[in-house]
Amino acid sequence: MANLALLFLFLFSFTVATTKADSFSRNLSPETLGLKREKLSHLHFYFHDTLSGENPTAVPVAQAATTNKSSTSFGLVVMIDNPLTVKPEVNSEQVGRAQGIYASASQSEISFLMAFNLFFTQGKHNGSSLSLLGRNSIFSGIREMPIVGGSGLFRFARGYAKAKTYMVNLKTNDAIVEYDVYVFHY
Repeated sequence: MANLALLFLFLFSFTVATTKADSFSRNLSPETLGLKREKLSHLHFYFHDTLSGENPTAVPVAQAATTNKSSTSFGLVVMIDNPLTVKPEVNSEQVGRAQGIYASASQSEISFLMAFNLFFTQGKHNGSSLSLLGRNSIFSGIREMPIVGGSGLFRFARGYAKAKTYMVNLKTNDAIVEYDVYVFHY
């Protein structure tokens, strides 16, 4: 009888432990969350990175002790709240903001780690955002960076952004970058 009670206790403990571990996650159908057929969208806009003037939209917030000695500004970290516009002119229609950081991450070339949200403020995408995380070798012709997520209309987003420098002022380091973003979302 004692062996039977011990066996019951063992099986009961195993069942409870398994149930607790399995309750952490479960498979869902996309329809459960109201998700319909996946779409592919193309967004085109201009990113205005302004470090100069009275109202900069890109501000250095940290640097390494050796950053000023580096030809690539290795270790520099910049916080951004850059306008996104329909045309290259900064006073053209604004469709959103790029908010986040970029950091000089290479000792051999000017290349940034980009980590920011593209937050949209106009039209059907108003209030939605895309998250970009990737490497940006700024003097390369066209750079590709991954879109790793999103919110609002871009929930469950994945895709990539192509960046191409439209204009750069080498005295102020202000730049305008043309973006083409291709993103799958529901």
